[in-house]
Amino acid sequence: MTTVTVSLAAVRRLVVSTQGYAPRFRHARAGDIEGAIRRLGAVQLDSISTVDRAHRLTLTSRIGAYDEAELQGLLASGRVFEYWAHEACLLPIEIWPHCRRTMDGGGHWGIHDRALREHADLVEPVLERIRAEGPLASRDFGGTRTSSDMWGRTPAKAVLEALWDRGLLVIAGRETFQRRYDLAERVIPRAILDAPTPDEDETLRTLALLAVRARGALTEPAIREHWRLKGGRARLHHHVLALIDEGLLREVHADDSGPPLYVDAEAELDGRLVPPVLLSPFDNLLWDRPLLERLFGFRHVIEVYKREHERAYGYYVLPLLSGDRIVGRADLKADRREGVLQVRRFHREPSVRGNAEAKLERAAVRLARVLGLEKVSYA
Repeated sequence: MTTVTVSLAAVRRLVVSTQGYAPRFRHARAGDIEGAIRRLGAVQLDSISTVDRAHRLTLTSRIGAYDEAELQGLLASGRVFEYWAHEACLLPIEIWPHCRRTMDGGGHWGIHDRALREHADLVEPVLERIRAEGPLASRDFGGTRTSSDMWGRTPAKAVLEALWDRGLLVIAGRETFQRRYDLAERVIPRAILDAPTPDEDETLRTLALLAVRARGALTEPAIREHWRLKGGRARLHHHVLALIDEGLLREVHADDSGPPLYVDAEAELDGRLVPPVLLSPFDNLLWDRPLLERLFGFRHVIEVYKREHERAYGYYVLPLLSGDRIVGRADLKADRREGVLQVRRFHREPSVRGNAEAKLERAAVRLARVLGLEKVSYA
């Protein structure tokens, strides 16, 4: 196998360019949303809304401001779907058949089997109500949270999540971020539902190729991290080699003597620089921390679950990307009542030269506009 040695800087620019961050503010439509989810392969969801929901920060940094109702329409029409990938993610509908093996095998979390055993009497009534009434949220079923449930869910919510994990229900949209469940057969296109389940080899090769094309350049552990694939090197390595043999991927070695990286066979190393942009803490660029530190010299930390006195950077911190470097971290809060994006703290990276604060101001003004806020304030 022929390998190529390239500069780490060229790999970094390829990775940044592949992410597709928008060069300027714009308004997006449903087709832009769907296209971005397809290009990224997966967009992580998270409930924290201190600035905005994670998926919105990820998408708006690439396509600009969009109407959340358009995304809900894509879910309701089966153009995209929610399931497990890196974490709970928005996924292009074409990936559904590759998730079926997980669904049929009891779902992503084996603990959901417990919900179906303990609340077996609720399964058919829950399904019957959804058949009769259409998409419903867990609150529509009432019930009391049980102390035996590790997440403090009601029995109905535990059953709904288990049936979603099994692929019998899908998320047909959200209201105030609460999931609305519907029957998979009413939402997922029939051609997708009827498609045969790919064998494991096909699924692993498909997922590996999608991850590399979505991220520009990945190590093998980073490919596994993209989808949270279990089984380690033994499960995936020979599939990566097969993709190289088929001329779909190629292996490159960076001049830092680190582990090999895999890129699309047609990829041109290097790429365009991007204007300053504030990244969701759950942005795809940040998913694999060892690779992130190798390429950018940046150690990503998420401190929302720490006590205040334990935080080094702040509660909800967005890394600031500019050009092909991460130049700082901004602790932000959106005050929607006052129409203000608050910059509570900013930490420039130690090795950064130049006016990082000016880059922050440019990125913050753009983010405020995306969020529909009138101004930016600094503590």
